[in-house]
Amino acid sequence: MLAAALYNIVDQIFIANADYLGSYGNAANTVFFPMTILAIALAVMIGDGCYTFVSIHLGSGSPEKSRQGIGSSVITVIAVSLILTIIYLVFQEHILTAFSARVNDETYRLSNEYFFWITLGIPFYMFGQAMNPIIRSDGSPVMLWQPLPSAR
Repeated sequence: MLAAALYNIVDQIFIANADYLGSYGNAANTVFFPMTILAIALAVMIGDGCYTFVSIHLGSGSPEKSRQGIGSSVITVIAVSLILTIIYLVFQEHILTAFSARVNDETYRLSNEYFFWITLGIPFYMFGQAMNPIIRSDGSPVMLWQPLPSAR
């Protein structure tokens, strides 16, 4: 969640420095931020749940169950992300209204455009967020650490 918030802050800085966007661009970005947080929360829930499931089953010596858990989680995150994308697109006008995008015409125009393009990326973003803990759970990624040679 911290990374998502920092990502949003960096977006705000770049948008504010763009002469053609300014405060209207910042407002448009802010309108969609809660929807992004919802997508991240769902992806993290699926990924962390799978992480725990896989770790438990690998530890107990049943790798087949862990593979099934990973498969189920991948299918779940894809399905949830596509459903969320469809919901966002179908209810775009209502969501924008609920989050005050209609405060003025320029904010609404920019919010509409930003909302559409970010919504199309939701499945990819959610998949990446969910797969991070899943990939770590199988024990394959390891950090090869060697101490620096001491100066003599």
